[in-house]
Amino acid sequence: MATKKKLLQAAAGQAGGAAPDVDDVFSTYLYEGNGSTQTITNNVDLSGEGGLVWIKSRAHTYPHALFDTERGATKQLKSNSSAAERTLSTLLTSFNNNGFSLGSDSDVNGTYSTAKYASWTFRKAPKFFDVVTYTGDGTNNRQIAHDLDATVGMVVVKRLDSTGDFFTWHRTFSNNQNVVLNDNFAVTTLQNYLVTASSTTFTVGSNSDVNRSGSSYVAYLFAHNDGDGEFGPDGSDIIKCGSYTGNGSDDGPVIDLGFEPQWLMIKNTTDADSWWMFDTMRGMAVDAIDPALWADGSNAEVSTGEPGISPTPTGFKVTTNQGFLNNNNSNLIYISIRRGPLAPPTAGTEVFGIDNNTGQTGMTTGVVTDFGFAGQRSGTDKYYVGTRLLQGSYLNFNSTASESSSSAFSFDQMDGFFSAAGSWNGYIGYGWKRAPNYMDVVAYSGNGTGTRTLSHNLEATPEMIWLKKRSTTSSWYVYHKDLSDPNNGYLSLENSSARSASSGIWGTGPTSTNFQAVLNTSGQTHIAYLFASLDGISKVGSYTGNGSFQTIDCGFSAGSRFVLIKRTDATGDWYVWDSERGITQAADPYLELNTTAAETTGNKNYLYPANSGFGVQEINGTNNPNINVSGATYIFYAIA
Repeated sequence: MATKKKLLQAAAGQAGGAAPDVDDVFSTYLYEGNGSTQTITNNVDLSGEGGLVWIKSRAHTYPHALFDTERGATKQLKSNSSAAERTLSTLLTSFNNNGFSLGSDSDVNGTYSTAKYASWTFRKAPKFFDVVTYTGDGTNNRQIAHDLDATVGMVVVKRLDSTGDFFTWHRTFSNNQNVVLNDNFAVTTLQNYLVTASSTTFTVGSNSDVNRSGSSYVAYLFAHNDGDGEFGPDGSDIIKCGSYTGNGSDDGPVIDLGFEPQWLMIKNTTDADSWWMFDTMRGMAVDAIDPALWADGSNAEVSTGEPGISPTPTGFKVTTNQGFLNNNNSNLIYISIRRGPLAPPTAGTEVFGIDNNTGQTGMTTGVVTDFGFAGQRSGTDKYYVGTRLLQGSYLNFNSTASESSSSAFSFDQMDGFFSAAGSWNGYIGYGWKRAPNYMDVVAYSGNGTGTRTLSHNLEATPEMIWLKKRSTTSSWYVYHKDLSDPNNGYLSLENSSARSASSGIWGTGPTSTNFQAVLNTSGQTHIAYLFASLDGISKVGSYTGNGSFQTIDCGFSAGSRFVLIKRTDATGDWYVWDSERGITQAADPYLELNTTAAETTGNKNYLYPANSGFGVQEINGTNNPNINVSGATYIFYAIA
C-alpha cells in the first residue's frame, strides 16, 4: 500500500473513523425459520449506514427476497422474477444497527420442516456497495450518480412499479452489453438499456425497463477493488468482479483474487446458464461437492454434483468440467467477496469456544467455527477433527488413517460444527475461528516437486503447525517453534513419542506469508492447521519442568480456557484441560489427544488456575501426567 494511503488511514483511525473490516460491511448468516418473528444479529449496521438484505429459503422453492434501506423494510423484490415490488408487513420488518428483524412470511421465516434460510447482507460503503433509487425521465444516455467512489464491478437495475427484468451490466462487458439477473440468458447487446458505469455515475438508456418517464427504479452497485480497497487495518481489497474462460476440464482455471473468498456468484455469459451462488457458511469447500443457490431460480438448494469451486488462500480454482462453471471456451463472470476478518481479534471469546455437550444437536461453541474437534468424555469415541474448508470430511487425532466423510460432520451452522442430526451427549467439543495473527487452515494437493512452499493467511509467522495427509494413511506431523532444531524435527499427534528428527521436513521454516513442507506426495491431498501467539488471547510456548510447582506466564489477564501440553524430550501424551470441565484448585479431569482413553479424573490436581496463564505441578503417584518433571522440556498451547 502507498505510504500516503497508510498515513491517511492512520489519521482517520485516530479521528475515530477507522476503515471498516469486511465483517462490518458483509455477512452470510444462516438461520432457521420460526413462523413468528425473530431478529438476526449479524453485526452489520443497516439502520445507520444503509444497505441490502438478500434472503433465500434453502430447502423450499420460496422465492428470493431482496430488501434495501432506500425502498424500506417491508418492500420485497425477487431476483428470480420480473414482478413489480411487493409490500407486506410480515416480511422484513426493520433494519437494525446490528442486523435486521423478520416477520412471519414464509419467504423469509417459515415453519415448514427443515426451514433453513441463507441471508446475505451488503452494507453501503464506498468501494464496496451502494443502493440508488431514481425516477425515470425517458431520456437516452442518462447519467445517474452513485457513491461507490470506485470502479463499478457490476450494476443491477430493476423497475419497481411494474414488471421488468433485473438488467445487469458487468465491468468486463462492452458498452450496452447486458445480462438479466432473473433469467439465464447469455450476454446480449441491447441499445437503450444499461450502457456503462464510471466511479461516480452509471448510464441508462431510454427503455422502459430502466428509464421510463415517471416510473420508479432501484439500482444495486457492486465495486471492484484493484489495489485501491480501503478496508481493515492495512487498507485491503475485499471485492472483485472479474471473468475467466472455461477449459472444460476438471483441472479448471485458477483465479487469482489476491484474497480467499467467502462468497461467490458466477454466471456463464456465453451460454444460457443460471447465476450460481456459493458461500463458505453453507459450504464452499476444497475437493468437495458444493451446495449452491440460483439467483434466477426459486429452486431449493442444489448441488454441483461433483467438486465445483475450491477456495485457495489467494482466490479459487474451478474443479469441474460442467458447463455452468467451466464450459470450454465460454466466458464466465463472477463477483467475489473476501473472507474476514481483516483485523486480529481483541478477545478470545470472539475466536474460540467450548461445548461440554449435554444432548443438543451439533457442537455449539458460540463462535463461527472454522476448525474444531470433539471427543467422548467417558467413552472411547474420539477425536473427530474437521474444518469448514473441507465440510463433511473428518480425521482422527489418535489415528494415521485417511479421512472419512459423513453428513454428521458438517459445519453448516453459525455457531459451531458437526451439525447434522444426532446427539453429541457426553462429548466435549472445541471450536476455532480463523483470524489474523491467531489461527488459519490451508488445504492443498501434493505435486511431488519436493519441498513445497504454501501460502497462508495467518498474517503472522506460524509458531505451531499440525499437518496430515487426507487421502492416504500418514502420521500427524507437528511443527513447533520451540522444538530443538524445529525445521528438522517434528512431533506426532497420534502417539506419545518424543521429538523425531527429519532433515528439512519444514524446509527453511515458516514465514508470515508461507510455510514449507516435505509432505507433498503427488496427487495426495493434505490439510494444515496453523497457530500463532496473539497477545492476551493465545500463546504457543514452552517451559522446562522444575519438579515441584511453577506458573506459566502466557500474558493473559483472566487465566486459560484451554491448555494443551506435550513433553518433547521423552515420551509423553498430549494432555488437554479446559475451563468447561474445570481448571481449578481441585482435581480436574484431563484428556489425551493421542489415545481413545476416557478422561482421567481423580484426587490429584496437576494443572492450576493462574490469571497470567496456568500453573503446573509435579506429583509422584499413579495416573501422573508428568507435566513438570525436573529438567524435562515441554511445549504448550493455551487460549484465554
